[in-house]
Amino acid sequence: MTRARMPRPHEVAAARRDPRLLRAVRDRQEDDAWRTRGTCQSVDPETFFPAPNEPADAAVALCRSCDVQGSCLAWALEVGDCHGVWGATTPRERRAMLVAWRNEVQPDPGGVDEADPSLRDRLLTLVPLS
Repeated sequence: MTRARMPRPHEVAAARRDPRLLRAVRDRQEDDAWRTRGTCQSVDPETFFPAPNEPADAAVALCRSCDVQGSCLAWALEVGDCHGVWGATTPRERRAMLVAWRNEVQPDPGGVDEADPSLRDRLLTLVPLS
């Protein structure tokens, strides 16, 4: 088994612009019961945890059609889960998103309010959309 490498700066910059991450920021505290409505409820869980040498395309395609994709990705980023497919992202994509999530989305110990509506705007200003 290979050890996952740290994402490179350009990967983190791309993750900050990723619409899936922006959706996760928006949906992160919106829905506590997202798991009960996920498309994954009707699919074998093994689909979302392919072997390292197998493609994750089937799982990502299912996730893209799911209504709770943002909440799912937000949960995976909050708990730091880097295995399997969550919120239509692969582990490699999530590692880069996790750096952006931890640096910009999580409240700092100085007391920033978790429900701060400017979080998305701060995330976008770091790396403006082109």
